[in-house]
Amino acid sequence: MSQTNRKPGQPQEAPLDPFKRAVTVCTRAIAGDHELEVAFSKDRPGLAGNRMRLPELPKRASAEALHITRGLSDSMALRHARHDARLHSRLAPQGQQARAIFDAVEQARVESIGARAMRGVSDNIAAMLEDKFARANLAEVSDRSQAPLEEAIALMVREKLTGRPAPRSGERIVALWRDWVEEKAGGNLDALLPNIEDQGAFARAVRELLGAMDMGEDLEEHGQDEESEEDGDQPKGEDTSEEGGEDDSQGESAEAEEADTAGDQNEAGESDAAATTAEEVSDQEDLDAETPGEARRPESPFDQAVHDIDYRVYTGQFDEVVSAEDLCDEEELDRLRAFLDKQLAHLQGAVGRLANRLQRRLMAQQNRSWDFDLEEGVLDTARLPRLIIDPMQPLSFKQERDTNFRDTVVTLLIDNSGSMRGRPISVAAACADILARTLERCGVSVEILGFTTRAWKGGQAREKWLKEGRPANPGRLNDLRHIVYKSADAPWRRARRNLGLMMREGLLKENIDGEALLWAHQRLVARPEQRRILMMISDGAPVDDSTLSVNPGNYLERHLRAVIELIETRSPVELLAIGIGHDVTRYYRRAVTIVDAEELAGAMTEQLAALFEEEGARRGGRRRRAG
Repeated sequence: MSQTNRKPGQPQEAPLDPFKRAVTVCTRAIAGDHELEVAFSKDRPGLAGNRMRLPELPKRASAEALHITRGLSDSMALRHARHDARLHSRLAPQGQQARAIFDAVEQARVESIGARAMRGVSDNIAAMLEDKFARANLAEVSDRSQAPLEEAIALMVREKLTGRPAPRSGERIVALWRDWVEEKAGGNLDALLPNIEDQGAFARAVRELLGAMDMGEDLEEHGQDEESEEDGDQPKGEDTSEEGGEDDSQGESAEAEEADTAGDQNEAGESDAAATTAEEVSDQEDLDAETPGEARRPESPFDQAVHDIDYRVYTGQFDEVVSAEDLCDEEELDRLRAFLDKQLAHLQGAVGRLANRLQRRLMAQQNRSWDFDLEEGVLDTARLPRLIIDPMQPLSFKQERDTNFRDTVVTLLIDNSGSMRGRPISVAAACADILARTLERCGVSVEILGFTTRAWKGGQAREKWLKEGRPANPGRLNDLRHIVYKSADAPWRRARRNLGLMMREGLLKENIDGEALLWAHQRLVARPEQRRILMMISDGAPVDDSTLSVNPGNYLERHLRAVIELIETRSPVELLAIGIGHDVTRYYRRAVTIVDAEELAGAMTEQLAALFEEEGARRGGRRRRAG
């Protein structure tokens, strides 16, 4: 209802209420279920039974965010209409990898049905997938070990079923796996299209695809019996799948199949109601694993707060996250690394001594971390004389404590702006190099990242803005370049030469610190380690002439402050900063400013050592109180 038709005394509706109503109506129409409950919530998105939960939108939702939400709702609606959870569970393989592929391909099937029938649904789902893989950082993977096979196969299946190419952010994982998959099971991929409307036949075709990819052993455990059960129940399964838009027919078919399945399984004490509950739980679990929107984690309070910041990006079309190896060839990397080593020959000794001191401090914590006089563990031979004196004494055992730095990851985020050119960037590269090697010896994972822009004064983003008539207050107006010099899982010896890229002429341009911090933070929170540390190394406030020329003068600095506050108050990531000739203490709570780049090594090692020692003291205090 428009605001002009609002009756006296009636509360004014929120700006996004009409959009939510439209999404709800469309979702119910696609699902073929006018009783479907659609809610917008900060809780985790999901679909269980007759209830759908979509992510709550920020007050100032962008057009892209609205597009993604529509894609997520379309995906869930299609799953509600065209997916039989019990049939899926009965035909699913046992192996973890095989099950992941089976689930992902089924999700691709139901979404492809809608994409083939409705162009708008196809566009919405494409936007959602683009966002999913971009948020999962899959656009930057460099080898198969980092690229989920199930996602690559699902994207290849979508291509076969819809004729639409993979989203830009998912192209990399498809490229890494395409040759292998097509060599093993290219014909099996082609066999999926004729069965897209028949879930049972499609599932059997997927099982054959898994067998062709040498995952047949995962199918043998419940192969024969399940297929015989499926043959008996198949007409009902097919009717359910084909009658996707008929809600009443779906309900009757599902109830009948539920009763048959309960009898076939012959599980004592299982009632029809329990079977229905199990179906809903299974449906929810399947969705948690397969829904593309899950990679966005829109329910996170941190993510929601980020969206609420008064900051916008005019276009992210030309941004890139790139590995150092992709910016220049191997020969140039070797030459730049040799140049870096030559520049810093006299600094290696001093930095090395500081790194060794840090290592000794960390290892000292490890050497002291034993608990004695335990009832189980490693036999404590120092207590054996007590048995000779008093044979009635029980055996004494000891056990090494978990050290407070083993389950830790450290990210070094280095400002690659033009003002760092020369001595500062050389010292930063050398310190990051030696520190990564030191922490790796101590069992600490290290990631080294850099941030700059692709061009001076705006690049392609500004050109697009000019062509579109220079709209007012465009927000960030430049092309970001975020560089992965060393991923947390890459060994130091493989990534060592990548740091020479910082010596490349023309690489260092402008710096947009707030978005770089969010990017590094996003990578950290996705890590499995319990403790995550983010260290920013910069020599100045964020500067981008193109952005600041058409926005308020403190636009980038204001965003940086908001991001820092969010990380320091709402995130488990520990944030610290080192400013080179620039007072970063006015931004960060834990920060140190150095006058000369030569002091960087000492500042980095001391800051990290202090963090580890503080945590060790806290844990020691907790153990003493517990004792």
